[in-house]
Amino acid sequence: MRQPRLLWLAVLLGLGFPAEAHQVNLVTARVALSPDRRVSVELGLKGSDVDRLIGTKTYDARQDAVDPAAVAAARSALLAYMSTHLAVTGGARACLAGDAAILADGDGIVYRNSFACVGTAGDINYRSTVLTEKDPAARQVVLIAQGRSEVQALLDAGNTTVTLSTAPPPLRSTMQRYLLAGVEHIFLGYDHIAFLIAVVLWARRLVPVVKIVTAFTIAHSMTLSLAALDLLVIPSRIVEPAIAASIVFVAVENFFSRDVDRRWRVAFLFGLIHGFGFAGALREIGLPPNAAVPALAAFNIGVEIGQVAIVVVALPALGLLDRLTTTDRTEPVRAAGLVYMVSGVISLLGGYWLLARIFEA
Repeated sequence: MRQPRLLWLAVLLGLGFPAEAHQVNLVTARVALSPDRRVSVELGLKGSDVDRLIGTKTYDARQDAVDPAAVAAARSALLAYMSTHLAVTGGARACLAGDAAILADGDGIVYRNSFACVGTAGDINYRSTVLTEKDPAARQVVLIAQGRSEVQALLDAGNTTVTLSTAPPPLRSTMQRYLLAGVEHIFLGYDHIAFLIAVVLWARRLVPVVKIVTAFTIAHSMTLSLAALDLLVIPSRIVEPAIAASIVFVAVENFFSRDVDRRWRVAFLFGLIHGFGFAGALREIGLPPNAAVPALAAFNIGVEIGQVAIVVVALPALGLLDRLTTTDRTEPVRAAGLVYMVSGVISLLGGYWLLARIFEA
């Protein structure tokens, strides 16, 4: 997936960006504050999201592009939506808005406007609930330009406002948002969940699980950091099918081996691949230039919290099933049929994801 800075470049140059310029559920905005307290706003979002927001039909899924004529026809509805869900204020007063422009931009639309805050007092704030009011899972990446400096902010349904005329958001707030983003990603990453469950299905003791989780954590932390910092990047068309293949491998391996003591090696190997997948999700929201390393660390910690939570739930559930499916109450054993059934389902899911991702690439 393309990094947010490429989106900024496309907006600034006014180019018709090719397919995938705008990501679903992601708004990209550039907000520039001039010394005379004037604010220019350029905001872009996917055409399918536009249609979902205001009920229009600007986006053609077959062409992965918007129809400029349909965008022009929807101009009034789009401006009405933007005026309701986007504002620039100085102190407690709304800044005077200029004449807005709505432009077709490849597979999305771009909104441009300027706001004069000359007669206002206090901090200048940019507030936007564009898309996030409709979908709490949506995000808005905001590039804030002031003179020669640029900082980046992440807005969502619970964080809709950024102050332009003071320092960037505090580090604690930034880390909290990225930590929550990491937890959210692992819980919504069904392929990662399937891998974790498959790799611990035969485990009945804590030590092998600790070794597996530790190896997986170390491995994906390495590649996540390298990819997020642009030191080593592998295209998603390679990473995503490889993640699906890793799920199929560990699920099928359950039919042939019960040796969980050595499975940490497999977890480490495939953890390297999953780390690139985590980095792809992180690149969608971007790293703040002024706090890239803390934000990366917070996102990684969030992933680990989610991962541990999944294992903490899965292991007692498997232990309970052991007790329910064995007649020997003193020393319950793992039912092979249960492992084979769950592994079969996971292998089918992994196979489906593998084929789907290969043909999407």
